[in-house]
Amino acid sequence: MMVLVLIVAGLVVVALLVVLFAPHIRKYSAGGTCMSMARLDGKTVLITGANTGIGKETALDLAIRGARVIMACRDVEKGEEAAASIRRIYCEANVEVRELDLADTSSIRAFVQRFLREVNHLHILINNAGVMMCPYVKTKDGFEMQLGVNHLGHFLLTYLLIGLLKRSAPARIVVVSSLAHNVGWIRFHDLLSQGSYNSGLAYCQSKLANLLFARELARRLKGSSVTVNSVHPGLVRSELVRHSTVMSLLFSLFSLFLKSPREGAQTSIYCAVAEELHSLTGKHFSDCAPASVAPQGRNEETARKLWDASSELLGVVWDH
Repeated sequence: MMVLVLIVAGLVVVALLVVLFAPHIRKYSAGGTCMSMARLDGKTVLITGANTGIGKETALDLAIRGARVIMACRDVEKGEEAAASIRRIYCEANVEVRELDLADTSSIRAFVQRFLREVNHLHILINNAGVMMCPYVKTKDGFEMQLGVNHLGHFLLTYLLIGLLKRSAPARIVVVSSLAHNVGWIRFHDLLSQGSYNSGLAYCQSKLANLLFARELARRLKGSSVTVNSVHPGLVRSELVRHSTVMSLLFSLFSLFLKSPREGAQTSIYCAVAEELHSLTGKHFSDCAPASVAPQGRNEETARKLWDASSELLGVVWDH
């Protein structure tokens, strides 16, 4: 009985401390803020997955800075709702919604064909869309969904737009990765998880692939005035964890320690606009500051091998 009383008393004390220090906890959890006042008048921005979460907040911020923001979304209806809410906040926002399904290479190619017909310049590409810890399912082209959407879809999209980015230079590419890359490994023997599948490990692999892609692309674009950097947005309250009951429960319990979508968008915004980053490339950022990268994320041989494997899966040859 005494033990039970002590446990309850301890929980009450912890709860009181959390309430007391909540403002300080939230301030610490919020992370860095992009302090740049840079304007983007006359600039064109493309953001994938911009209908919700940090993608939507990034679109809002860059629109307020004067950019023409193209929101590439799988669900056009939700994309239009997001665009309308952005216009309600900032009536002069120049935002457009285009359909793009990163789980279907034919959709990616159709999107780019239309994009190149209608858009003359592209100054900022933010590869933001992603899926997390979903059950095993394949994309339209037979790729495991997380690697297919998070990495291969963006790999192909960037490949098809790289010429326009170079013609629009100076230009920037921002790749949204994750701290999860630290526990990710590129399983070349079973890249598409056909032999075995673990949703968490597959997610970590895809986030490591994002980081390796950014670093290898930066190396290949040296001297082109197109920079490429990756970001970790932080732990953000979003729809991303909807496929995992455990993660959804944990995010609910520890919501006080999570970033809001606006806070999570800050590092993407920073890498897209900060004047001091105009020539910096091949780096990784978190909380609007340089961040460490796991050893497997710095391995140049792995990056080149993944590049070649991705190109082969997609049937493309980079000659840029």
